[in-house]
Amino acid sequence: MPTAITHAKVLTAHGWRDDLAVLIDGARIAALLPKDHPQVRAAQADDLAGALLVPGFIDVQVNGGGGALFNAAPTVDTIRTIGAAHRQFGTTGFLPTLISDSPEVMRAALAAIEQAFAEGVPGLLGVHLEGPFLAPERKGVHDAKWFHVPGEDELQLLTAPHRGVRVLTLAPERVPHEMIARLAAAGVIVNAGHTAADYATVRAALAAGVRGFTHLFNAMTPFGSRAPGVVGAALDDAGSWCGIIADGHHVHPASLRTAIAAKAPGKIVLVTDAMPPVGAADPSYVLNGETITAKDGICQTAAGVLAGSALDMASAVRNAVNLLDQPLAEAVRMASAYPADYLGLAATHGRIAGGCHADLVAMTPDCRVQHTWIAGDKW
Repeated sequence: MPTAITHAKVLTAHGWRDDLAVLIDGARIAALLPKDHPQVRAAQADDLAGALLVPGFIDVQVNGGGGALFNAAPTVDTIRTIGAAHRQFGTTGFLPTLISDSPEVMRAALAAIEQAFAEGVPGLLGVHLEGPFLAPERKGVHDAKWFHVPGEDELQLLTAPHRGVRVLTLAPERVPHEMIARLAAAGVIVNAGHTAADYATVRAALAAGVRGFTHLFNAMTPFGSRAPGVVGAALDDAGSWCGIIADGHHVHPASLRTAIAAKAPGKIVLVTDAMPPVGAADPSYVLNGETITAKDGICQTAAGVLAGSALDMASAVRNAVNLLDQPLAEAVRMASAYPADYLGLAATHGRIAGGCHADLVAMTPDCRVQHTWIAGDKW
C-alpha cells in the first residue's frame, strides 16, 4: 500500500512547499500531490507534524563510522556499519572511501563493495578510492609507501565492469593523462587530490577527463597571485565539482565562502571525510598504526596532521548555513542534489520528485534529523 507523507514543509525543485504530500510507492516517489488528492487520502498516512522534508544526503567521501574504518576491515560488515552510523545523521547514500593502502587491501575493498551490492546494503552507491596514485609532497595523513604510478593490471582492475559508482582520487602530475582519459572513458569518476600539480597540469588533466576535486584546499597547491595552483584551476573551471569539508577546522570559513562565490553554481559538494568516531561512543581509532582521538571535533595525529574528520552530514549542512552563509535550501542541495549530479545520478537521487528513489530526511529547521528513508524504508 502506498504511503503519503503529509504535513511537512517539503523541499522541491521549486523551493519549499507546505501544501503537498509525498506519495511513496515501494522504493520510489510516485508523485507530489495536493494534500487533499484522492490518492493521498487512499494511502497510508505518515504525518510529520510540520517537520522539514528534504532529499536524503549523499556523502561521496566517508572513511568510517560507528567505530569501523574501511581500511582496517574492507568487508561487507564494515560497509553496513558505516552506512548505519551515518544514516542517523541523514545520509541515505554513501561511497565508502579507501585511502592509500596495499594492492591486496584495494582488491578486498572492491570485492566487498560488489558483495555489499549483492546483499542490498542500504544506501550504498559505490566506492571512492582516495589513492594510492598520489603525490608525496601533499600526502596528508596517507602513508606514502603505497604511492606509485598505476600499472596495467591496476588499470584493468579499475576499469573492469562493476556495480555502482566508482570515484578515484589521484595526483594528475603522477598519472599519465592518457591513463586518466582511459579511466574516464570506462566510467570512472576521476578526481584530483593530494597533488602538488601546477595550474597548467591540472588544466590538461581536466581536458583529459578529471571531473572533480577532493576536499578543496586541503592537500593541494594553493591559489596564488602568479601561481593559481590546483585551487585556482578548480575554481576557474566551470564544469568540475569540488568537495568541501565544512567542519570549521579543515578550511577557514572565509576561504569556503570565497570558493562558493567563485565556483559555478551547483558545483560545490559537502563531504564529511568521516572517520570511525562518527556515530560511535569511542572517539579513538587506529590509522596507519597510530591511535588518533577526536577532540573538540578534530581528528589529527600527534604531529598535528588532520586525519579525516568527526563530521556528519547533518552538521555539514548546519555549518553551511551558520558558517558559510548559505540559505538552508542551498545547503541541503549541496548535500543532496549536487552530489547526485556529480555522481551522474541526477535522474534518480538527490531530489524529491516523482520517479526518484524515496531517499528522504525529516528534520528540524536547525538540521536535527528525526527520520530517514532509504528506498522507501523508514529508519
